Amino acid sequence: MSSTHPTVRDVTDRIRERSHAQRSAYLSRLAEIRARDRGSDRMGCANVAHAVAGIPANDKFRVVAERAPNLGIVTAYNDMLSAHAPYQGYPDIIKHEARRLGATAQVAGGVPAMCDGVTQGTPGMELSLFSRDVIAMSTAIALTHDMFDGALMLGVCDKIVPGLLIGALHFGHLPTVFVPAGPMPSGLSNGAKSKVREQAAQGLVGRQGLLDAEMAAYHTMGTCTFYGTANSNQMLLEAMGLHVPGTAFIQPGDAMRETLTREAVRTVLGKAGDAAFSCPPIGEMVDERCIVNAMVALLATGGSTNHLIHWVAVARAAGIVIDWDDFSKLSDIIPLLTRVYPNGSADVNEFQAAGGPGFVIGELVDAGLMHGDVLTVRAGGIREFANIPELVEGGEQRLSWHAASPSKNDAVARTVAEPFSATGGLKLLSGNLGRSVIKVSSVPDDRHVIEAPARVFDSQAALHKAFTAGELERDVVCVVRWQGPQANGMPELHKLTPPLSVLQGKGFRVALVTDGRMSGASGKIPAAIHVSPEAAAGGPLAKVRDGDLIRLDSVAGTLAVLLPEDEWAARETATLPEAQRIADGHGLGRELFAGMRRNALTAEEGACSWL
Repeated sequence: MSSTHPTVRDVTDRIRERSHAQRSAYLSRLAEIRARDRGSDRMGCANVAHAVAGIPANDKFRVVAERAPNLGIVTAYNDMLSAHAPYQGYPDIIKHEARRLGATAQVAGGVPAMCDGVTQGTPGMELSLFSRDVIAMSTAIALTHDMFDGALMLGVCDKIVPGLLIGALHFGHLPTVFVPAGPMPSGLSNGAKSKVREQAAQGLVGRQGLLDAEMAAYHTMGTCTFYGTANSNQMLLEAMGLHVPGTAFIQPGDAMRETLTREAVRTVLGKAGDAAFSCPPIGEMVDERCIVNAMVALLATGGSTNHLIHWVAVARAAGIVIDWDDFSKLSDIIPLLTRVYPNGSADVNEFQAAGGPGFVIGELVDAGLMHGDVLTVRAGGIREFANIPELVEGGEQRLSWHAASPSKNDAVARTVAEPFSATGGLKLLSGNLGRSVIKVSSVPDDRHVIEAPARVFDSQAALHKAFTAGELERDVVCVVRWQGPQANGMPELHKLTPPLSVLQGKGFRVALVTDGRMSGASGKIPAAIHVSPEAAAGGPLAKVRDGDLIRLDSVAGTLAVLLPEDEWAARETATLPEAQRIADGHGLGRELFAGMRRNALTAEEGACSWL
């Protein structure tokens, strides 16, 4: 293992210095909580009786008399999300394994989990980002029963993992292991699906043809197979050492899946492997080095831009302060090691077959680009996460691990020595339009710089209307504003990808600039997203007018209106139209989130509503 790269070390040191006061206070609180007696000894008799009233008598005896470890299960199960449908039977598996090991387990609570794929382009999507904080609060409510000696987190998708992680870090005294469920088998390829969407946007494919394509792509249980936020979540959890190693992309129907779930129970109880090992509290594991490892893994795989919001919030939950400059400095030296859709044609199942997260982690640790001296849920530390599990058949099914390297397909996963790109897949942009991020790893090289007149829209529906009317058949930078956290909850604007892709396919030089989100769905379209400060908070996007010349330069890292400084400074700042504010704040439960919109921090500060 090489010594840590100077830039990785310097960024970590800056984060540690910046976070010293908050992190020290956080660890002090954890130490105080850990010093207490265990729950059933500390709590009143009536409290304990209520806590165990619903479990079998033998489990009651273990919790109260034998003082056996009691695990809290927090589950995001529902069958609206294909990725979470497999979780239905997990609690019974976990309880069975816990009993077999002399412990107990209880479902402490459930958390809500919405599917962005269902709500895309609808008012419900405006609840999506803030659902992360609701999930964090729901996790806290579940664990606040305070009867647990460890926790297992069951969740996979976009806001669910960050929400569970934020909630778990507020109970950072507990050893905690995340339990994934895996991706669905490959169906219609992501590239073929996108082509049908573009054809539908042009009226070349009808609703039935589009529906057939979508149903062939999203066809059974498991996560979607593109490398969006859900699958990036799993990559980051592996890089943080919070899974059973190599668990992320084993499919729900794989024979190994149940054994891996049982291994999660053994891991949190410190009974995995031959050597005695006490799984550390999650609040101690998730330190500055752990957070940097997650950031590095995100950049090395060209992961979801959503994590430039979510992992800022996750870090804050552990008393750690990171910002987009940290991502930018790391991106300058982190090579891009994978090509997984939308950064390439492969899906996550092909990535897993090539070596998966284990291959990437092994390469990064060996090159000194990840911290190798971090705590993880396993005795062997982060090096264990450079492996792939396999099932050993016999009298009792058990797991063994082998090295993920070398890559089995260098069109999908490459070494640090021969990467797809010398720098990471994300870029920070700044200028007189504010600060934003762009996912450059999926954008063709000849589109890294776009300079064109602006067309300003107050909603994604307005852009669709202009596209349908043929008003965008030219070089254009589409500015879609009033899409930030304070305006309408910062929805993802996936519905904009097909029309913009059609325009780019016709040879026009087009780009998107927005204070909303796009995740990995921008595809090959240059998209400056998460623009901060947002227009609704008086940010510069509120000054832009139709015809203004905008330059998006992801090579130089700039985003600017090309106007004289004095003219730009004197330009009047528009305000969110009152009718739109009212419309965006009502219907489908949006009224309940008014306080979150009002209190939300900027995207760069994690869009947190709880700080």
